[in-house]
Amino acid sequence: MGLFVELLTLPLAPVRGVGWVVDKIRLAAEEELNDPTALQEELASLERAHEEGRIEEQEFRQREDALLAQLMATRQQQPPHGL
Repeated sequence: MGLFVELLTLPLAPVRGVGWVVDKIRLAAEEELNDPTALQEELASLERAHEEGRIEEQEFRQREDALLAQLMATRQQQPPHGL
């Protein structure tokens, strides 16, 4: 029966393929968003931009708060090391 179903749904293969690709891209984006190293690098870049006067204090504080909250949430989701 599996082969029969596969043959019947063969015209939908491109759609399933696109769905698979979209899912992989979504997972990669989530991993990148939740990568502590990437978040720390973004914080450092934000601080440099503020020090160089490319962004104002209010925008700096808002973005910094958001990044720190995301970093803390990411760290809470990770299992403790050494166990």
